[in-house]
Formats: sequence, structure tokens, C-alpha cells
Amino acid sequence: MLDAAPTARPHAAGPPQGGTALPRLGSMEIREVMTASVVTADPETPVREVAALMRERNVGSVVLVRDGLPVGIVTDRDLTVNVLADGRGGEDHAIDHASAPVVTGTPELDVADACELLVGHGIRRLPIVDGDRLTGIVTLDDLAARTGDAALVAQLATQVTRAALPDFYFHQRGG
Repeated sequence: MLDAAPTARPHAAGPPQGGTALPRLGSMEIREVMTASVVTADPETPVREVAALMRERNVGSVVLVRDGLPVGIVTDRDLTVNVLADGRGGEDHAIDHASAPVVTGTPELDVADACELLVGHGIRRLPIVDGDRLTGIVTLDDLAARTGDAALVAQLATQVTRAALPDFYFHQRGG
């Protein structure tokens, strides 16, 4: 089920991995930078409908929700790589192509701690859960737009990518 912690709810397998320290932001809570209107769908929604929803709402991801809580996230990349490139049908269930389990945060989570979660888990989106319901989402784009710290977001994006693709960065490129 869900692992509850005082300020964050990581649902991914294993703890965040350490890495380069991020600059500390002033005391700012995630609720101050999150997007409250989250685009959601039922986990059984066909991927074709999820793709149409992304186009209609001009977003790159849809959070799959069951009983008020996120159970997966489908991104435009998931649809491209796991559905289209594999020749899958548009009637596949979204949950079958979603990233899961979902790492979440709480509204009172410090922005710097949220950044650590993003980097530690190699993710670009952090759904925000208050009690037993999804209340928002914070993305790297949200952090760039709402903290005004473009350098921080560039550093975050690099670290998230490195965390998500360590073999590419540390083996194939000789780094």
C-alpha cells in the first residue's frame, strides 16, 4: 500500500539515491509552486483517450487515479515509446503503459526536499497528495516558472536525467 512519511510519500521501490547536493531554496512549500488542476484518468482508460486528453489539455502527462490516489503516471514519452513504437493498439489500458509505483509529496513539503525527491528517483513530475486525495502536481517546468531560478531547474533537469539514465551517462559516454 502507501508508505507514509512526515513530509513525503515515496512509493517507488527503494530510497532515493544520493548525488550532487542541490542549492538550497528559501523556505517555500510545494503548495506555493504546484499546479492544483491535475489532469487525471481512470487506470483502465484506453491509451488513445489518454493521448486525446493530453492534446486537449496541452499537457505531457496524465495521472492515473484510483480511489482519489495516484496509481500511475502516463507521459507522452510512454505513449510514444511503449505504445506507438511497439505497434500496440489504442485500446490498451493506460495503466499497462504507466510509470508505477508513483512517488508523491505532500503540500507542506519543502521545495528543496521535493527537488531531492525528483533527483533521487530520476523523475520530472511529483504528484501531491493531501491525506487520501490527489491535490496537485509539481513538475520541473513549475519549478522553473514559479521559483524564478532557471539555473536550479537546469541543474535539476540534468541530475534527473542522469539519475534516470545512469548507464548512458556513466558507461556509453565514458563519464
